[in-house]
Amino acid sequence: MGQVLMGQVLQFRLKPPVVEHDGDALDLMSAIDFALRDLADITPHILHEPSREQARQCRQMLQDAFDAALRAG
Repeated sequence: MGQVLMGQVLQFRLKPPVVEHDGDALDLMSAIDFALRDLADITPHILHEPSREQARQCRQMLQDAFDAALRAG
């Protein structure tokens, strides 16, 4: 009987260490702002209504978090 291979182990690169600095919060806020704009642009083009509603809910969740972060300073 021939040899049966069960699987192959792949070596993934390790994540670089996280470096925290004052710019992290601004970067996160920018990312949320960009995501909000993208969702606003994309949502009207989603044809499947349940998916469109999910995109609306996602956008609202991000908007609420963004607004709360702005109020907190």
